[in-house]
Order: sequence, then structure tokens, then C-alpha cells
Amino acid sequence: MLAYVIRRTAYGIVTVLGVLLLLFVLFFFVTAPEDIARRALGEKAPPEAITQWIANHGYDRSPPAMLVEHYRRMLTLDFGRSDADDVPITKRLREGVGPSLALTVPLFLLAIPVSLSLALLVAFFRETYIDRAGVVLCVLAMSISMLLYIIGGQYLIGKVLRWFPISGFDGSPGVIARFLALPVLVWLMGGIGSEVRFYRTVFVEEAGRDHVRTARAKGCGEGRVMRRHVLRNALIPVVTSVVLEIPFLFTGSLLLESFFGIPGLGSLTVDAINGNDFATLRTMVFIGALLFTVGQIATDVAYTLVDPRVRLE
Repeated sequence: MLAYVIRRTAYGIVTVLGVLLLLFVLFFFVTAPEDIARRALGEKAPPEAITQWIANHGYDRSPPAMLVEHYRRMLTLDFGRSDADDVPITKRLREGVGPSLALTVPLFLLAIPVSLSLALLVAFFRETYIDRAGVVLCVLAMSISMLLYIIGGQYLIGKVLRWFPISGFDGSPGVIARFLALPVLVWLMGGIGSEVRFYRTVFVEEAGRDHVRTARAKGCGEGRVMRRHVLRNALIPVVTSVVLEIPFLFTGSLLLESFFGIPGLGSLTVDAINGNDFATLRTMVFIGALLFTVGQIATDVAYTLVDPRVRLE
């Protein structure tokens, strides 16, 4: 297994380097250093100030030299300062990781048991009206854009019913739950359809296997069969979905943080895109690619834990 992990790590490093190269090419293909400087200094900044800003940030070099510096900074974790306001990016990361985790961890902990429980319930009543109604509701939920869930939730729950604030964030222990309740509820409503439909398909397929029929023939009740045999033997696709989501808990949610005014890493990424802040954007892309690679390797290792028959070679 060690050789497999080393090989996958090498592939992951190549992938991260490729992502950084693609980001560099795409960003400077559509954006000139002068545009970045004007965003930072203002449209009425004198040419001398723009030239000095470009030189201070190293954007006056040749493209190959800039690419080498781009790789050096990322691979040595020297993230530098923001192009927008010259604030150290590591400071922004420290400030943003708390709000992001405060949002994504409850989402993660609530979505998994809720979706698994509903999927098991629908699979338990497979080929019945409950199953068909559940599938139809899941498809309808998947067909609605997440933006509509966000806007509708803000209007109905935040403005009409006034249960929770429409947007904003306060990390104080006494009020943080009020600011996070609406985005968590909206995201659960918008994402539960696809999760339940996926897990339901896995459970129904597993329920028709020979070892499950053998358990029924021995007298096991359908509820016990679903819990002890179907759920347990369907853990590989479940683990794939769950473990891959764990690394991205740290990068936040771009949509939720932007629409609900949560100052996390997802909001930081959106601000970097809107402000042509290449230094911050490359840092967030690098962290995302790195976490995705780690998640892929962790998923493969988790397979061996949930199913002893799996061997990594």
C-alpha cells in the first residue's frame, strides 16, 4: 500500500503543478498587469504610480520569470500579499478559516445522516408509491437552481417570517447560530435531493444482491437487513462521497458565503476573482487543488478500512 500511496502522491503533485500552470496562463491571457494595478490603485491613478505598483509586485518581469516566481511562492508556501490591498494573505487565511468551518462543518455533519436516513427509508419502500414519490421529489429538488433556494430562503424565512437574519455574520457564541441557521437550512434543502437519489440508487442495487437475499431467507427482518447488510456493504460509494467532501470544508462555500455575507475563504475567493487579485486567487486555487489531491488519496485508503477485500497495489 505504501508504494501505491507514493505513486498517487506523485500523480497528485503533477496535477497540482498543472492546475497552477493553467491558472497562470488563463489569468494573464485575459488580464494585463495594468488592469490589476488599476483595480488596486483606482482608475484615476497616474501612470507613474501604476508602473511602480507593477514593479513592486513583480509583474514587470517576463512571463517565464513570472511563472517561475509563481511556482516558487506556491511550493514554498510563501503566499505574499494581496494585490488588492497589500494585506498578507496568510492573515486573510487565518481570519477566513474560522467562519468557513463554522458554516461547512454543521452542513457536513447534518447532511450525511439526513441524506443517508432518507435514502434508506426510500429504499426500504422500494417499488412502492413512497419510493416513486421520493424519487420524483428528489429530481424536482435537483432541478431547481441553488440560487433560487438562496433567494427564496432569504425572502421567505429571513424577510417574511423574520426567523433568522438575511445576511451577516457574528462569531459570538450566543448569536452565531442565528446567522448560520438560514444558510445551513437553505443548503440542506438545495443539496438533499441529489444526495438522497444517489444513495437510494446504491442501496436499491445492494438490496438485490445474493448475500442480502440469503439474509432474508434466514429470517432477518427487512429493517435489520437494510441496516446490517445493505448499508454496511454499500459503504464504498458512501465513503467516496463523504471523504471527498472533507478537504473542502476548509475552503468554504462560494455561493453561501457571498450571498449571506459570511467572511470566510469562499467569500475571499469570490472577492479575489472580482478584484483581479491574482496573488490571493492563486493561493486559494493552490489550497483547493492540494486538498482535493489529499482527499483522493484518503478516499483510496478508506476503501481498505471499510472493505478488507480491497487491496491497493
